[in-house]
Amino acid sequence: MNRAVRALAVSAALVGGVVVTGGGAKAAVTASAYVPGTLRPSVAQSTQDSVLNKYYAFWKANFLTTKCGTGTYAVLSKDADHSFVAEGEGYGMTIAALMAGKDPDARKIFDGILKFVKAHPSVNDKDLHAAEQDANCKSVNGSDSATDGDLEIAYGLLIADKQWGSTTGTYDYKAEAVRIINGIKRAEVNNSTKFPLLGDWGNDSQYKNSSRSSDWMPGHLRAFKAATGDPFWDQVRTRQETAVTQLQSQYAPTTGLLPDFVVNTNTTPKPAPANFLESEYDGKYSWNACRDPWRLGVDAVTVSGSAAKAQVAKMTTWIKSKTGNDPTKISSGYTLTGTTTEPGEHPCFTAPFAVAAMSDPNSQAWLDKLWARISTVSLDSTDYYGTGIQVQVLIILTGNFTTP
Repeated sequence: MNRAVRALAVSAALVGGVVVTGGGAKAAVTASAYVPGTLRPSVAQSTQDSVLNKYYAFWKANFLTTKCGTGTYAVLSKDADHSFVAEGEGYGMTIAALMAGKDPDARKIFDGILKFVKAHPSVNDKDLHAAEQDANCKSVNGSDSATDGDLEIAYGLLIADKQWGSTTGTYDYKAEAVRIINGIKRAEVNNSTKFPLLGDWGNDSQYKNSSRSSDWMPGHLRAFKAATGDPFWDQVRTRQETAVTQLQSQYAPTTGLLPDFVVNTNTTPKPAPANFLESEYDGKYSWNACRDPWRLGVDAVTVSGSAAKAQVAKMTTWIKSKTGNDPTKISSGYTLTGTTTEPGEHPCFTAPFAVAAMSDPNSQAWLDKLWARISTVSLDSTDYYGTGIQVQVLIILTGNFTTP
């Protein structure tokens, strides 16, 4: 059973290198896909792109490896319990596909990660990815799946289909995506509650009525519906949207924060108790839920009328007040009522609030302060998690994001 606790540290290392855009890169996607009124950093586009390229180069240099075989790339998760984790591979696929306009090697990287993913199927469902591999590139710890990884892998494939098409290369990205999406429906969603399970191992009496709030990604579910035509994904999305609003109202009316894990999904969802799966902070806004302002926020800026706009507005209003409009005072975790649980900055807590701010018309100054912090922060060369989130947030902030 996949219950590894991510080993994360609030630490820093120097950032290095700027990626050079060369011939063969696909034309860049612009911010025209964002809804009218979306805020962007108040700096030149060239400056934004330069910052994105710098951190993308850092991610490539420190976390991509070809050690797992000819033609294979994989994302190293240096700060996790195992050398490779599904979430990291999914992040890598999405990042590579979205950087098609800037990196002529993006498709080679994407295909290499996909090759690695396909070589490591879950023992429970061959269309899903085994969540963890060791330093020898062998699946370990039960060789079962993690829902967050499969959601991201499928989403990255749909972006790849949009960027490169599915008929000109080694892989049919659209067919691969649909195969995985169907596997997620079959093995990683509770068909009764319509909430994502924790993995293809999670449909037992202990875990079947629990879910991870950071797996509630409305944009991914919209893309799955568009790719498959299956109304099931609209049902999953609306169930999650309702749960977010309910949890905010009942447990975080001031902060809007969500817990890492949610239980009682078969009745009235509530925060998980301490040590439910990973740590004493399982029912707090911690190392999983830190992604929520980003995951919900990107839906708010790409879908007119998204329920996420009001949901992330609560988070934005609170964090501005909590920090006195100073991004350096964002802590590494909070209770749902806003008390700091772990002090110190970390990019996976700071960066996501910038995406949330993009849909708030009263937050231009706050967004610019977040940009100033995010665009100059030093990252840890062993922190795949924070770096992967930082790069994906920068892709959105700089207008280089596109939905599938």
